[in-house]
Amino acid sequence: MTREVRTRFAPSPTGDLHVGNIRTALFAWAYARHTNGKLIFRIEDTDRERVTDEYIGRAIDTLKWLGINWDEGPEIGGPYGPYLQSQRLEIYKDWAETILRNGDAYNCYCTTEELESRREAQREKNQAPGYDGKCRSLSDSDIKRYQDEGRKPVIRMRMPDGETKFRDLIRGEVVFEHKYVPDFVLMRADGSPLYTLAVAVDDVLMKITHVLRGEDLLSSTPRQIRVYQAMGVAESDIPEFAHLPFVMGTDNAKLSKRNGEVSIAWYREEGFLPEAICNYLALLGWSPGNDRENISMKELTELFTVDRVNSSPARFDMKKLEAINGDKIRALSITEFLERSLPFLLQDSVIKGTETEVSLVRKALPIIQERIIKLSEVVPMLSFLFKTKLEFDEETKSKLIEADSQKVLQNAVASLEALSDWSHTQIEEALRKSLLDGLGLKPRLAFGPVRIAVTGSPISPPLFESMEILGREVSMQRLREAIN
Repeated sequence: MTREVRTRFAPSPTGDLHVGNIRTALFAWAYARHTNGKLIFRIEDTDRERVTDEYIGRAIDTLKWLGINWDEGPEIGGPYGPYLQSQRLEIYKDWAETILRNGDAYNCYCTTEELESRREAQREKNQAPGYDGKCRSLSDSDIKRYQDEGRKPVIRMRMPDGETKFRDLIRGEVVFEHKYVPDFVLMRADGSPLYTLAVAVDDVLMKITHVLRGEDLLSSTPRQIRVYQAMGVAESDIPEFAHLPFVMGTDNAKLSKRNGEVSIAWYREEGFLPEAICNYLALLGWSPGNDRENISMKELTELFTVDRVNSSPARFDMKKLEAINGDKIRALSITEFLERSLPFLLQDSVIKGTETEVSLVRKALPIIQERIIKLSEVVPMLSFLFKTKLEFDEETKSKLIEADSQKVLQNAVASLEALSDWSHTQIEEALRKSLLDGLGLKPRLAFGPVRIAVTGSPISPPLFESMEILGREVSMQRLREAIN
């Protein structure tokens, strides 16, 4: 009988979630949805100084915004909760003591100074640093002496001789020789659990069947499997692992804050669509085939399989993300585009949100939809519509007061005053006749001063459509004000 697929996303949010976090969540979610399984969302927050309630809240909000929903976890609950590790400390303590009683672990009384001294000796001998097993077989008198000294022991897992072999769903068979996997700590002297204990206990008790996580955690897998075994998990019930390839920056180093990685919150503030972010992150190490690059979340769940994940590192390319985001923006209906754009205009105080303002925004959006790649660009593109008086920087102002520009503006005003129909087609026809034919100017020299006078910038939405939307009265007033 095939068991139900249960994947998990288990971040330790010490700040906003980043690209690597979200790609892991996305792949785990897509695999669960593809197999009609479940995604379990749990928070590794035993380090309460760094993992705050604020960061946990942001992580939850980010997943919701991206459309990555979970079946068990915070705000939902489930049969195997609680889903915050800080609320499961007694569970970890009980399992550590059980493993200790069964002889799979032992009390280690070595001090930090002693461990560092022995590691230094190992380095001098060119030996791999790691615990040397000093407390593996302490006599009763040794234990009493340490206790009399007031030493508090850690609980350390006993790694057997031999090797750990498992089949990674992406990398194939992986083997770790135990001589390179020294005995490791399960529980600190203060009773707090280490990651390897907590993550393994949670995986077992939450019945996780598939662990999709970053390649950087590959070396911890033999330790995790050892904890499963010490908990009495049958080999057939041990979760399957899929270690996702690194995401590299433009400098071919692992993506980090140093080489350009920023939080998903930054992309959100910049105006990237959640569906564009998920679309692009899905392509980092995975491919739907047939050179497809534009996929929806629904299509991702239909197409995603782990065997299509590449083991080679993926490169993060901002230009490609921007291109996908632009495509997604162009695919929005005007109603959707309006809904996504309004928060940016409101937040920058371009508009107050009145019915008249919103109506004007809706009218203007079609002329910029093909031109922007991020929603934040709506603000500089449309703010000229809502200014009572334009302000020019010195460079732009100098362009307006040139004699040639003034002549252009005077001719533009004269030709536009005679218009009976204030439509973009009539505006264009009048200006072309007056400035291109009448003055013999090229379009850039003819329309540049008009564009600056009307919008306040040499870069704007299409000029003639902008003037139609702005209206005759305001457009003519701005042209006249630009004439010295």
